[in-house]
Amino acid sequence: MHLRPFPFPDVLIRNAPTPGGAGAKILDSCGDSMIRSELVQKLCSDFPDLSQREVENVVSAIFDSITDQLAKGGRVELRGFGAFSTRQRDARTGRNPRTGEAVDVDAKRVPYFKPGKEMRERLNLNGDSAE
Repeated sequence: MHLRPFPFPDVLIRNAPTPGGAGAKILDSCGDSMIRSELVQKLCSDFPDLSQREVENVVSAIFDSITDQLAKGGRVELRGFGAFSTRQRDARTGRNPRTGEAVDVDAKRVPYFKPGKEMRERLNLNGDSAE
């Protein structure tokens, strides 16, 4: 089996994965979106010696591990790629957009991703901004 050395393969740098279900969206370098199944297909073509089921299991294991660590209040840092963590949101009073009625919104933790230095540099090679 041939494994790519660090740094991460281009597909992972361009397409920062986000924890989520089967419909999790991932942006690619063209600004289009890539769903989880398309990521699996891309990895299958990059690693033809692995079956689709093996690649799906690896992708699921990675996303599940990140999610589990965040659920425990932890942090996941992947050097050169970025760091996943959570941020605390305070309770607040929101508005129902349909009726305008005041609604209490509970305090909660939300996922946060901070890209690593290598990813930021590769995303901005041409000095372009993604606005």
